[in-house]
Amino acid sequence: MKRIFCFLILLLICSAGINAQTISQFRGPERNGIYPEKNLLASWPEAGPAISWKAEGIGDGYSSPIISGNYIYVTGEVDSIGYLSVFDKKGKLAWKKEIGREWMENFVGSRSTPTLVGDLVYLCSSMGKISCLEAATGKEKWSVDMLRDLHGINVRFGYSSGLLVDGDVIYCNPGGVDTNMVALNRYTGKIIWKSKALGDSTAYGSPVLLNLPSRKVLVNMTIHNMIGLDATTGELLWSKPQSAERDIQACTPLFEDGFLYNVNGSGSGAVKYEISADGKTIKSLWENPKVTDVHGGFVKLGNYLYTSQYRPRRYCSVDCSNGQVADSLKFDKGAIISADGMLYLYTEKGMVGLVKPDNGKMQLISSFKMPVGTKEFFTIPVIENGILYLRHGDTLLAYDIRRQ
Repeated sequence: MKRIFCFLILLLICSAGINAQTISQFRGPERNGIYPEKNLLASWPEAGPAISWKAEGIGDGYSSPIISGNYIYVTGEVDSIGYLSVFDKKGKLAWKKEIGREWMENFVGSRSTPTLVGDLVYLCSSMGKISCLEAATGKEKWSVDMLRDLHGINVRFGYSSGLLVDGDVIYCNPGGVDTNMVALNRYTGKIIWKSKALGDSTAYGSPVLLNLPSRKVLVNMTIHNMIGLDATTGELLWSKPQSAERDIQACTPLFEDGFLYNVNGSGSGAVKYEISADGKTIKSLWENPKVTDVHGGFVKLGNYLYTSQYRPRRYCSVDCSNGQVADSLKFDKGAIISADGMLYLYTEKGMVGLVKPDNGKMQLISSFKMPVGTKEFFTIPVIENGILYLRHGDTLLAYDIRRQ
């Protein structure tokens, strides 16, 4: 009995360790654009922080890097083929893996940021190939083609979603009429469930998981709807129509204290919903159609959302109590993340800004121009262990922003 008891305790410890694995994914540990960094620079030199290293030739693309342990993972496209490049923390290439065809019709390059859990890394190409690789070597464990195997329908800018992992499950959005959302076993790639949802085309955002007392709800943006599915069964629980004015739904929703927030690229703009405790119903509390963001994301600090606006081109803060704009900053538009109580902006014109937020107010402290790279400035920055990672096309730069 004593041996059995010890064995059961060991199983519980191992199980807890597996469930507590750190996930390296799009927009940080909690998928909310906030990085748990401390003791970062409160201001920057005129030319920007010191560059620790740079990697050139990673290929065209707009995906963010992810960092796990001593390695940085980033995707890129070269001559129509997608690659996963892995660097150590001194910028030396450890290995490179060919993934398959990438998007060549418009804004050429990789889109989806990898997701890494434990010793496995998951990728989704813009052409819909999902790959599971050994994180240490790049050896492929399995792959699924969302177009061929899951009857998906691609969209006009290519698949762009960052894959979502929860426990043994990985969620993807093929966007097909009968296979709109799919849950796969992350170790084998086998289908757990598939949902036709509303049969609406997929969008460009990344899904999120709401951990409610009675169930887990999978929330995803489609071209013209926000949908909530039972994460265990795929049952459609609710949907919220979005404006059909434009078809760019690329921001990742945020759930906090029973409320769901989003900032859309369509006419719906910034929105706040209330989710019932059982996850079965959703109610709109306010909408501000004037606050539209294409794909730069948003963060919530205190009672304010911080985001950029499509028109006019600027950053702004939104009061979560009523949806009204509290402050604005003329610094173009683009991506936004937060760490150590500050906002980090990366605009579509290549400017990088450090902003101090204060109850909705925004003060630009420092800024500099991204010095190298190719094509558009669409990537969302990443911060890890005091290093700010900025990508511009085929170039990845690592800036040391640690306070000495």
